[in-house]
Amino acid sequence: MALHSELPIYRLSYELLSVATEVTRNIPRDYKRLFGEKVRDECVEILVLIFRANTARNKVPHIEDLLERLQVVELLLRLCRDKRFISTKQYAAAVEITDKVGRQATGWKRHSAAASPAV
Repeated sequence: MALHSELPIYRLSYELLSVATEVTRNIPRDYKRLFGEKVRDECVEILVLIFRANTARNKVPHIEDLLERLQVVELLLRLCRDKRFISTKQYAAAVEITDKVGRQATGWKRHSAAASPAV
């Protein structure tokens, strides 16, 4: 078992956290806590779920939670773009990363589900 911090999905998720921190920097103060803090918190939780999935016998529940939180991040970023708190370019960069993380998580989930016998 590899260290969670060496996994490609972890590195991409960390990059997402870094991008989210940058793009939420300029959100107006009235919305910063509501949107910016929530996006960053969800990104941190994604990193925690990668650790949990990597160390768990049954990885699927953790990966499903990860995919759900990834959807929340995408939704919040889209709302920030629609409200013009972030630029379309910033949104596109973040969504490109969420797409890559989602594809890796889905592949990991399929592999884990096939590898573990049904209980």
